[in-house]
Amino acid sequence: MAEHSTIEWTDATWNPVTGCSVVSPGCTNCYAMRMAARLEAMAPRPDGTGDPHLLHYAGTTQDSRAGPVWTGKVALAPEAVLAKPLRRRKPTMYFVNSMGDLFHEAVPDDWIDRVFAVMALAPQHTFQVLTKRSARMRDYMAPHCLRRADGLGKAVIKLGYDGPLECLPSWPLPNVWLGVSAEDQTRADERIPDLLATPAAVRFVSAEPLLGPVDLTMIPTGGRIGDAVLCDDALSGPPDFQSGSRLDWVIVGGESGRGARPMHPAWARSLRDQCQAAGVPFFLKQWGEWAPGECAAGPPTRTETGAWWFGNSWRFGRVTPRESEEMHCDDAPDVYRLGKKAAGALLDGREWREMPAATTAGGVDG
Repeated sequence: MAEHSTIEWTDATWNPVTGCSVVSPGCTNCYAMRMAARLEAMAPRPDGTGDPHLLHYAGTTQDSRAGPVWTGKVALAPEAVLAKPLRRRKPTMYFVNSMGDLFHEAVPDDWIDRVFAVMALAPQHTFQVLTKRSARMRDYMAPHCLRRADGLGKAVIKLGYDGPLECLPSWPLPNVWLGVSAEDQTRADERIPDLLATPAAVRFVSAEPLLGPVDLTMIPTGGRIGDAVLCDDALSGPPDFQSGSRLDWVIVGGESGRGARPMHPAWARSLRDQCQAAGVPFFLKQWGEWAPGECAAGPPTRTETGAWWFGNSWRFGRVTPRESEEMHCDDAPDVYRLGKKAAGALLDGREWREMPAATTAGGVDG
């Protein structure tokens, strides 16, 4: 179902497909696994109790020593959930599939067709689709794909559309933003080239949780250094790249919840600086559980959990203010486990909540 979202860069979540599986380090502490397990527990039971709208969560997670984990099972939501954006007139920004991956390898093409049909028939909304399966998204969105046009046409007819198909929005849909998760340089190098080769009205990267430094100017694009990733001069790129393709938005965030890993301030600052230099909107969503000492209300307490960056890894422990001062390095600031709310989202004394200008829906300020 579509729900109001506390995610800072969207208005609401819409989950037409649920379920996923772990594919990279950013999945380790996935909040959606824990939430899916809670929703699964609220689904219909043999005694007739439970919420029938949550039946599609059944079997998507299983218990483990570390908590709930994805099983790899995916499910299509009931028709009432699938068509919910069609019943909302107020322009809304939807984060699509916060509880799974629309381009998961187990999701059939015709399910994706149905999701895109809803988005095509709801031009008043903006839909943000984020995936870790960048190659699948690229192939699905490939231009001049007759299978895609045929599948979308059949899907909109199933939803009750009786107008001429040529009156549907052009492909790619102008109200659909497509993005990839890139928690470190390895994942950025793997997924961003696929994103640049994908037709999209807006392309974005979510570096959350950010687990290492990412240099967007070093993305390999068809055998050359990817200067065009953040600039408008991609016309000279390889043939499989979209003409003029670039990133339109970068989101950064630290990890929250149990077992959260710290985000080094230099990693967030570097991405901010790269975006500023290229004129690309930058959005710092949160520090997460850990934040630089400058974000604390005062000096660390004796019970504060601190972390220091030594070489290429974090060291953790409880620290007194004096110990913190002794261990502090100018090029590796201490971070402290303050909790998500206290940590906030300030970077160099201000919030960074920039959004792409190209949007068909309201609700999120730029």
